[in-house]
This record gives sequence, structure tokens and C-alpha cells, in this order.
Amino acid sequence: MCLAIPGKLVEVKGKRGVVDYGGGTRREVDLSLVDAKEGDWVIVHVGFAIQVIPEEEAREVLKIFRDIYA
Repeated sequence: MCLAIPGKLVEVKGKRGVVDYGGGTRREVDLSLVDAKEGDWVIVHVGFAIQVIPEEEAREVLKIFRDIYA
């Protein structure tokens, strides 16, 4: 099973960006598949941001993950 994880895009560096997943976890991702700007929430799969999503939806998904893995 593959998962795509939501995170907040906190820095854009050309076609790369830094996504904050919370809890101090930040990763550099490829932004070439989306039109995203700093502050957007994105879904990331295998290092690629694949979709921009509303913050409310991202937070809902993160809550579900916490509930499942708690």
C-alpha cells in the first residue's frame, strides 16, 4: 500500500521545496508536478508533491493518521 502524506510547503527553491510535516520533520520535495506557493498544503508521495489541497482537508487526514497509529 502506498501513502501520500500532507504537509505545509514552507520554502520554495525553484522546482524544489521544503515541506513541514509537523513534529519537527521537514523534507525537501520535488514541486514540478504542482503549482504551489509557500504556505500551501500539499500531498507528497515518494518525494513529489502531487496535489495542492485545502488546509482543512490536510488537517483532517493528519488527524486520521494520528488516530490510526496512536
